Amino acid sequence: MYAIIKTGGKQYRVQEGDVIFVEKLQAEVDSNVELNEVLAVSKEEGMVVGKPVVEGAKVVAKVLAQDKAKKVIVFKYRAKQDFRKKKGHRQPYTKLQIEKIEA
Repeated sequence: MYAIIKTGGKQYRVQEGDVIFVEKLQAEVDSNVELNEVLAVSKEEGMVVGKPVVEGAKVVAKVLAQDKAKKVIVFKYRAKQDFRKKKGHRQPYTKLQIEKIEA
């Protein structure tokens, strides 16, 4: 059984026990979060696709960590003009473990 969920403007295919990295959620570490935007659910009977979401379906996940990704360096320069600009960015994320899919 798997589900397709939407969070942070992205879609993820998840199964029970999966560990995923999503855009930062406002939740404490070791707490449970409910993801209610379930777009589709695959069961033994077949696939259930929502319009736009599946009614009554939710995914329960446990927050494992709140962290930042590796640094991305943005370096701009213009040749022969002595122009250099260096900037770094670390995107915050939430690490989730999928515990239960209810549909």
